[in-house]
Amino acid sequence: MVKRFRVWAYKEGKPPILHYGSMKDIYSIEGHFIDELESGKSLFIAREPEEATAFFLSLSIVNIIQYIYRPCTNYSHERLQNVVNYIHIISKKYTYWKRSSGADHFMVSCHDWAPEVSANDPEPPNVLCNANTSEGFQFVRDVSFPEVHLLNENLDIPRLGQPPNKRSIFAFFAGGDHGHVRKILFRHWKNKDTAIQVHDYLPQTANYSELMGESKFCLCPRVVESIHAGCVPVIISDNYVLPFSDVLDWSRFSVHIPIAKIPEIKKVLQAISEEEYLAKQKHVIEVQRHFVLNRPAKPYDLMHMVLHSVWRRRLNIRLPL
Repeated sequence: MVKRFRVWAYKEGKPPILHYGSMKDIYSIEGHFIDELESGKSLFIAREPEEATAFFLSLSIVNIIQYIYRPCTNYSHERLQNVVNYIHIISKKYTYWKRSSGADHFMVSCHDWAPEVSANDPEPPNVLCNANTSEGFQFVRDVSFPEVHLLNENLDIPRLGQPPNKRSIFAFFAGGDHGHVRKILFRHWKNKDTAIQVHDYLPQTANYSELMGESKFCLCPRVVESIHAGCVPVIISDNYVLPFSDVLDWSRFSVHIPIAKIPEIKKVLQAISEEEYLAKQKHVIEVQRHFVLNRPAKPYDLMHMVLHSVWRRRLNIRLPL
């Protein structure tokens, strides 16, 4: 892949909607990915479009919401037509789109609205986004993109994980109750069991990263933080496609629990033997390197893993001779 895969980033358009994204907070990976492919430092940058094997649309769904939606009160998703219009401009102006009907093009976003962009467009690009198949994510076309919550632009992700014998918390979750799954989780487990510790937002005196580092199992959504803390992720979902699942065997370092079995979380986790837990925790440590964000990107890190997933889907596209 390193020798053959090259990406051309379109220059069309201006910031902040295009060519720029936030490089901190919950959607930080979007901005870092855009910057990586436009900074000229990436090994995968095509110097000319003719040598590219994939084409990058530097759209920021987060910035569209920030600069188009927030100044007003109209939150109709129809205003995402701005993105579709941009894609149409690219498709009509450049011949590269036409050779594959956009199948070798992609954009990146972790925002929930991103799948709607491609769903509404007759010739959709690949989208790196929240990977819920019930909300438009298509495994054969799209790439699951892990969210990375950065408090600043220095790529600082706390690593406060304790060895297995010093993890005194059996299972842990803290966060808001927004979303269907979290509401069910809170209804069954919030402040009801000392083993399954489910909290809403923690007090300022509590350290979220330290608590994850002291836990054996972490009820996700923050998969990356869980892995960095050496905490075995517990994925509570029916339709979520896990990042890099075409090359990583998530069953070796995580636990999957269907939404219907949320009331049985304690029973499911307690059924995991100590030997099985230690094996999973060991594999969590082994896969940490695939969830590290470096700038510039390094082999086998998060950025390389995402590009590898894009490349694998690109291999399935047959271009006309």
